[in-house]
Amino acid sequence: MFVGTFEHALDGKGRVVLPSQFRNALAGRGILSKYEDCLGLWTVEGFEEVLKTLQGRVRAGEAPPNSIRALTAQAAQVEPDTQGRILIPVKLREFAQLDRDVAIVGLGDRIEIWNTEKWGPESDLADESFIDVVKNLGL
Repeated sequence: MFVGTFEHALDGKGRVVLPSQFRNALAGRGILSKYEDCLGLWTVEGFEEVLKTLQGRVRAGEAPPNSIRALTAQAAQVEPDTQGRILIPVKLREFAQLDRDVAIVGLGDRIEIWNTEKWGPESDLADESFIDVVKNLGL
C-alpha cells in the first residue's frame, strides 16, 4: 500500500528518488504511465488490473479504444537503481510538466508523481473533498 506525500527533485538525467517504503511496496519494479495531470506508478500486478478494467470498459462501450492506447503506448517499466532512483522518460516528464521539484504521493493502490506547483492546488481540493465526505458519510 502506498501512503504519504514526499517532495523530491529530478536530477539532470530525469531520475527521482522514490521513498524507501514505496520502493519496498513496488517489489522491485513498476509501470509508469500518464494519469490525469500527473504520472501514475503501479506495481506490475496493479497496472495489469487497471488495464483489464479499462479493456472491459472499452468492450462495454463505456470508454473509447484510444484510452487503452493512451495508458499503454508511452508507459514504461521502471526499476529503482541501487540509490532508489527511477528514470522518468522524457515524454512522460513533458506530459506531467515535471521540471525539477516533484511531489510523490501515495494513493493506496498507486503512486502519483506531480509537478509541485500543480500538486499544491490539487492537494487543497482533495482536502476539501475529504472534509465533505467525512461530514456526509460520517466516517
